[in-house]
Amino acid sequence: MRYISTRGQAAPRSFLEILLGGLMEDGGLALPEAYPQFSIDELEGLRGASYAELAFAVLSRFADDIPAEDLRAIVGRTYTAEVYCNGRETSRSAEITPLRTLEPGLHLLELSNGPTLAFKDMAMQLLGNLFEYALAKTGASLNILGATSGDTGSAAEYAMRGKKGVSVYMLSPWGKMSPFQRAQMYSLQDANIHNIAVRGMFDDAQDIVKAVSNDLEFKRRHAIGTVNSINWARVCAQVVYYFKAYFAATTRSDERVSFAVPSGNFGNICAGHIARQMGLPIAKLVLATNENDVLDEFFRTGLYRPRKTAETHATSSPSMDISKASNFERFVFDLVGRDAGVLRGLWQQVDSGGAFDLAGTTYFARIGNFGFESGRSTHADRLATIRLADAKYGVTIDPHTADGLKVALEKRDAEVPMIVLETALPAKFEETIEEALGRAPERPAAYADIESLPQAVEVIDADVAVVRGLIEAGEGL
Repeated sequence: MRYISTRGQAAPRSFLEILLGGLMEDGGLALPEAYPQFSIDELEGLRGASYAELAFAVLSRFADDIPAEDLRAIVGRTYTAEVYCNGRETSRSAEITPLRTLEPGLHLLELSNGPTLAFKDMAMQLLGNLFEYALAKTGASLNILGATSGDTGSAAEYAMRGKKGVSVYMLSPWGKMSPFQRAQMYSLQDANIHNIAVRGMFDDAQDIVKAVSNDLEFKRRHAIGTVNSINWARVCAQVVYYFKAYFAATTRSDERVSFAVPSGNFGNICAGHIARQMGLPIAKLVLATNENDVLDEFFRTGLYRPRKTAETHATSSPSMDISKASNFERFVFDLVGRDAGVLRGLWQQVDSGGAFDLAGTTYFARIGNFGFESGRSTHADRLATIRLADAKYGVTIDPHTADGLKVALEKRDAEVPMIVLETALPAKFEETIEEALGRAPERPAAYADIESLPQAVEVIDADVAVVRGLIEAGEGL
């Protein structure tokens, strides 16, 4: 398997060659030259596989330069009941991602059973083990630079804490995450973890990561890698739970299902797009945004118009407070027929602060071929949906999952099962749950007093030079 750049001006590379990096040398994102395929018979052969077995079956198609016995060992120690029990003892933890049926034809895929209680753990725990494996082979070290709108940061830090040869520099928007999310990140005292809060929005932090990643000399000199969803290994790891959910919701491998996915940076639903391209029988991929509805606007109208920081709303589903969707470039590359020249032209407009409009083009006419639909949710919608889930289904959901469920209920078809992807445990967003239900959400005992722990964070202006200086000063820790 070789990987190419969406912008077409970087040499093809192997999985291990792109594993530790972020952007390709030409500023594009890595994608396989062709998506590996699963036939209906091959899918049926995987029915009943454990999560680790399924992860090996999917990931071995992408990471064929890792010996099979090594990859089996990596996924085997990643996807265990001990890691994915969210601090509780439960038989359901052996399923890793249990499927909860809300009503016939409507399901919730539980993705919050990892150590930071969010779906990001599903890929990040694997990424930590893959990084350790790759670095052990070379004796090299790695400085991970990332940006988070809420859950990526803690998932990355918990996955990388104590890893030999790895230091993490995680940028987050100062004051924009929930108290629980901040405490998860800023309370870590490991010497290889560095929390940096940026005065601004997530997009400001993400722009810094991209600027550093595009400085190839600095990137090489300081061995900069990334765990953001621009990292291909993270995206393909997320593909696995689409397969797992499909088998849990169907009895035959010629049945179709739909997925509803809360989305800000397009990484989670991009994994669903890839699963569909690989042959998983997905009818619809329903994208749900909050008030920051850049992606919903595109799928409705063809206009992709990233917002500036001042136009980005701070909402009660803060992990989706994003107006520049990094992974969207991967989908658009497929949408324009994998024509890197067309893609570069579109992103030249975006990278210069503009927009592009595909309305009326043959490209936009092809969107239906990829199964995408979209919808938008507001704070009032979130509160109403949290109350609905509690009253009708007896389940408490977090605000992002509420965005997904709200749009899922609007877009579901009677004949096709709809699976809503959970984002996180509601305990991470206590204030909104209390507003909706008049009570605090249940919290695993291990996290009872997390907000009271000492916190350490460096607060800076949105300045690339300052971040470069922090990386240079922190090396060797």
